[in-house]
Amino acid sequence: MRTRQRLATALSTSVLALGAVAVSASPAVAAPVDKPQVLSSWTQTSASSYNAWATARTNQSAWSAYGFDWSTDYCSTSPDNPFGFPFKLSCARHDFGYRNYRAAGTFDANKSRLDDAFYADLKRVCDRYSGATESSCDATAWTYYQAVKTFG
Repeated sequence: MRTRQRLATALSTSVLALGAVAVSASPAVAAPVDKPQVLSSWTQTSASSYNAWATARTNQSAWSAYGFDWSTDYCSTSPDNPFGFPFKLSCARHDFGYRNYRAAGTFDANKSRLDDAFYADLKRVCDRYSGATESSCDATAWTYYQAVKTFG
């Protein structure tokens, strides 16, 4: 009888321990409820929106709970720095917007703004130049913008 009682006690303790493990195991943590607002704030046409996104991009681990997709192919099949104009980060932010709004299922409602933000970013790059160089940059930016607007 004593052996049976010890076995029952050991079994009961094991079941309780397994139950405690099951209870303490937490499900996958959901993204913070303000994820849509943060995403929106980083995908506006303003320089401050671009700067906030660029700062977050350099410290992605601080935003890991949000589950943002930071992947990029930069300017896809177009040159990242056409004619020496540094469009690469503008393309990265555009990719960020496209990928994250697609994942959220709200891409169509935001595509136009994302494309406009891309163009604003490109124009800010061009504002660093003057004269014919700025005009050439602006024309290239317009071409990139038209491409994403049509094919993006």
